[in-house]
Amino acid sequence: MKRTLFAGLAALGLALPATAQQRPDTILVLDASGSMWGQIDGVNKITIARDVVRDFVAVFPADENLGLVAYGHRERGQCSDIETIVTPALGTGEDIAKIVAELNPRGMTPMTDAVIAAAHALRHTEQAATVILISDGIETCNPDPCAAARALNDAGVDFTAHVIGFDVRGEAEALLQMQCIADETGGRFFTADNAEELYGALEQLAVVESGTFSFAAYQNHERMGPEPVFFRPDQEMSAEYLAGNVSWEISDSEASYVQTLTGNPAQLDLPFGDYVVTVTTEAWDQPVQTEMNFAADSIHNLSVMFPPREPDLAELTLRAVLDSASGPLIDTPITWEFAQGDDSFEFGGNPGVMEVRPGTWTVTGYHTAMELEQSQTLTLAEGQRATQTFVFETPAAPLPAVTVTAPAQVVVGSAFGVSWTAEGALKERDYVTIVPVGAEGGAYTDYDRLQGRSEGQLRAPAEPGLYEVRLQTEDGKAVLATTPIEVVDAVVTVSGPAQVVIGSAFPVSWAAEGLHPRDYVTIVPLGAEEGAYTDYTRLEGKTEGSLRAPAEAGLYELRLQMENGGRVLARAPIEVVEAQVTVSAPAQVLVGSAFDVSWTAEGLHPRDYVTIVPMGAAEGEYTDYDRLEGQASGRLRAPIEPGLYEVRLQLENGGRVLARTPVEVAEGEVTLSGPERVRAGGDVAVSWTGAIHPRDYITIVPAGTADGEYAAYTRVGDASQGRMTAPEEPGAYEIRYQLERGNRVMARGPLEVLAPDAALDDGAGLQAPATGKPGEVITISWSGGSDSADQRVALARADQADFSWIIAESAIGRSSLEITLPDAPGRYELRFLDVAGQAVLGRTIIEVAP
Repeated sequence: MKRTLFAGLAALGLALPATAQQRPDTILVLDASGSMWGQIDGVNKITIARDVVRDFVAVFPADENLGLVAYGHRERGQCSDIETIVTPALGTGEDIAKIVAELNPRGMTPMTDAVIAAAHALRHTEQAATVILISDGIETCNPDPCAAARALNDAGVDFTAHVIGFDVRGEAEALLQMQCIADETGGRFFTADNAEELYGALEQLAVVESGTFSFAAYQNHERMGPEPVFFRPDQEMSAEYLAGNVSWEISDSEASYVQTLTGNPAQLDLPFGDYVVTVTTEAWDQPVQTEMNFAADSIHNLSVMFPPREPDLAELTLRAVLDSASGPLIDTPITWEFAQGDDSFEFGGNPGVMEVRPGTWTVTGYHTAMELEQSQTLTLAEGQRATQTFVFETPAAPLPAVTVTAPAQVVVGSAFGVSWTAEGALKERDYVTIVPVGAEGGAYTDYDRLQGRSEGQLRAPAEPGLYEVRLQTEDGKAVLATTPIEVVDAVVTVSGPAQVVIGSAFPVSWAAEGLHPRDYVTIVPLGAEEGAYTDYTRLEGKTEGSLRAPAEAGLYELRLQMENGGRVLARAPIEVVEAQVTVSAPAQVLVGSAFDVSWTAEGLHPRDYVTIVPMGAAEGEYTDYDRLEGQASGRLRAPIEPGLYEVRLQLENGGRVLARTPVEVAEGEVTLSGPERVRAGGDVAVSWTGAIHPRDYITIVPAGTADGEYAAYTRVGDASQGRMTAPEEPGAYEIRYQLERGNRVMARGPLEVLAPDAALDDGAGLQAPATGKPGEVITISWSGGSDSADQRVALARADQADFSWIIAESAIGRSSLEITLPDAPGRYELRFLDVAGQAVLGRTIIEVAP
């Protein structure tokens, strides 16, 4: 007899995760979309990410494969901009650090598709995979990241996606998307708001701990169960080791991590986690297997105890015949029970063929249909084949003495108790039912199987009259007992307000003693057929509840109806009237702005709402909305396109418009000002007027970039000015004011980004050497200036604020001067300052080197 053992979680009393822990290949997915130009404490997020990735790969385990996928770094506006730059391999850390240092964010955020691309790059059909995603924003390409991650996981893709949300606090939708990707793939989710937190999250995901574990197989010489048993001893075993060759295979559940060793006992160094352990030995004809958790604080030994060798089985054929040894085989089920001391088992069939251990057995045959049994003692030798016949005689089968009891009277549709007695043995599938008096044998309506009980429950018919409760055989051929029962109409009332407002929630009450809990109260148009319903509430033993009025005014009825058949037991008239509703809003609002609305809507439902839609839109359409929720005012957000709109108050149920008022959405008058030229990486002071919404933002993008795209940005908030850092690459750019909703550009201005050491002339051109030695005296000359009474030429460190300096000399009445360079080597800047006017009229860089 073949044996395959899956001695697992239930046998050991453990509940372990299905995912095995091993050293999977890892791929880092980095967000290089345009939003990574955003800043944290004045530093671009991409700069922080470059530094953290450089430090992370430097300490990444040398015996693990690591790869890199990036997205949004090559093209603007392309969801397909995903690239597997480094395939997973050993020793890739230095290459990855160099590549990340040169990434230039510019595109979209195809976050979900990048995770999928990374999983495929890890050859997930062959081995387990780990994806670590770093992203700072919401998915902009895949409409449903949750569904995509779930579909990939359901398809059997063996990978885990860990997600780090970088600078996403307060962005609810982005947080939900990232959390869902991690949850659907069994990964972990972190948020990081700075470099330290980002590195800490990566460090947690890279740690793999391990320990040394021992494996042993033993031979039991005493009687035990039929299968080997796995256990974890906490002390030395006295049993003998299993003889012969023993091999051990330790793998995850998908066999993507496999370690094989031979010997008994044997040892192996394993990463902590969950594993499948398979043991193969000459002493057992099939591998045996278990799932086990190996952890730092667990016992580091795993053993398997094999039972004594089983003798060759005997084959026994059992025949059950009727009335004589030569009689026909019984064609109804026969159950055979084998017993030997405390050991017993049973099986069915006629004839029945079974392999059993040699020895003396008590064999009992059960003829269930005739309720007969017969026992014989049989002695079987090792490897013996034998046939034994059991003769059953047909007994006389008198009908059992049966009674059935039920209430004399019950209410239509109600649940009521019944009981019964039977001196003879009734079948479990015999049943009690309620039928009209005079119904033919075997007729039934609601019924309850006996199932070895003496009482049960039935449901009364919907129509009053004389009935009887019957106890019948399952085949319907015999009615064993009956008792009369009268079904009477219930005394039922239902009541509610005489008048309610369309769509409102209103109370109803009823008297319905004895009715079924699933009967219900509903509201329907006057004259609707029985059984029709709209909103409803179940009785459920209560005497009151709540309904919601229809959206259309008119004459209606409250009805108390039976769930079974829809019969109306009580009704009351009710009128649904129009609500006195008004809604008001400003006659004109600016595109993208938040504005106040107010309303009067007494009696309406809290989930009815106000919204703003284009003039002439169909009823039920909506854009931004605010629920009534018992208030009289709220706020809406204007669309981003100017035009004629309507603010509407609409019913949630059906979208009917109850009140409306026109609103013109006007173009905003936004102005934007900033410098015309700035050095790469330099400070950019920007100011604006006409700000529309606090979450609108200022961004700097290359000239010609499509409207709506952005790079580094700052929110306008409640301010009228701000400071930004210029791009690192020289070229033509634009400063833009963009709406947060729809990213529409409201104002723009040109910006030329010059080389980091370029001279700047804003009214006073400076001429000076490009380099000098520490302590050297140099001559500076200039042309131009202003009418200010306080003009100076200053020497400052390149990173000093505009109006702080090391040396400052007056420029009034002069066109040149001599200054002594500092002793400390470094990068310095010469500036022509209009101190009175707080303006820098000229700049030039000088390098001081030994």
